[in-house]
Amino acid sequence: MAASTTFYYPIRKSFLLPPSRNKRNPNLISCSTKPVCSPPSPSPSSLQTTSHRSQKQNLRLPSFEDSFLLYQFSSPTEDPGFSNRISEQFEGEPPELLFPSVEENKSLEISSNMWWADLKAAVGQRINVEGIVSSVSVVVRDRHLVLPHISVRDLRYIDWGELKRKGFKGVVFDKDNTLTAPYSLAIWPPLRPSIDRCKVVFGHDIAVFSNSAGLTEYDHDDSKAKALEAETGIRVLRHRVKKPAGTAEEVEKHFGCASSELIMVGDRPFTDIVYGNRNGFLTVLTEPLSRAEEPFIVRQVRRLELALLKRWLRKGLKPVDHGLVSDVTQFVKDPSDL
Repeated sequence: MAASTTFYYPIRKSFLLPPSRNKRNPNLISCSTKPVCSPPSPSPSSLQTTSHRSQKQNLRLPSFEDSFLLYQFSSPTEDPGFSNRISEQFEGEPPELLFPSVEENKSLEISSNMWWADLKAAVGQRINVEGIVSSVSVVVRDRHLVLPHISVRDLRYIDWGELKRKGFKGVVFDKDNTLTAPYSLAIWPPLRPSIDRCKVVFGHDIAVFSNSAGLTEYDHDDSKAKALEAETGIRVLRHRVKKPAGTAEEVEKHFGCASSELIMVGDRPFTDIVYGNRNGFLTVLTEPLSRAEEPFIVRQVRRLELALLKRWLRKGLKPVDHGLVSDVTQFVKDPSDL
């Protein structure tokens, strides 16, 4: 038996220590327009009192007048001329306040809504809250949902004809690292013959169900879904909830059949496979096509997922039963036939 692998992720001490409350922001810029007068020279007897008062003043929170944090969040503070421009801007009397018109307010609201949608999409792609909650539930009580019915290296090893003859009516693909490289629209070149064969066998009854293209939170204007459809010729299902959460209602409505007659193909055990098993699909797990383009945190999570999967398989855990399948080996091609 192969020795088990343990993955250790050290946490930096700075993440474990509480932030200091006595430090002021070094980039904080005073914007007061009050005239500055030269203070009188302090007497030796008042030096200690003045020092004590200055320490207390350093602990106070910056007021709205002299706080410029809001500007720094949207400005390139790395620019060496930044502080000079700010000081020049606030010399002299403050300018008269100008309020935008109703039309300008409407345009600002539209721009703000688009900015907020893009921000949620960027954060949502990196933080899958539904996935985190589901993973906790799976690890605690539903470990069998992580185990796929079929495991293959990639789509070339799947016998689409046998699956069709067994009674399956359609195929649902994940996108990133299953059909394409991460964040790419083009099908991975070695997979094109297998995809073409799948189209011949199942016709138009194939679709992409992804946590990127077609997900409302990430693809709010459908631009990514439309671009992927134009590139691959495969329908992209629109949906509002990230895998593994959600039901198969939208998928069943598209295919016009029960989810038990569909095949879910993906590369992530805790998202694609858990979603498929929870909703009655036949599940197929593939290896990722490319890890080079994946963010660091995704690669680390993937390693942890596979470590847990291998551990539970060694303990004899079995995948959920499927009504149409008893022997899955008939659906896997021999490598010599490729």
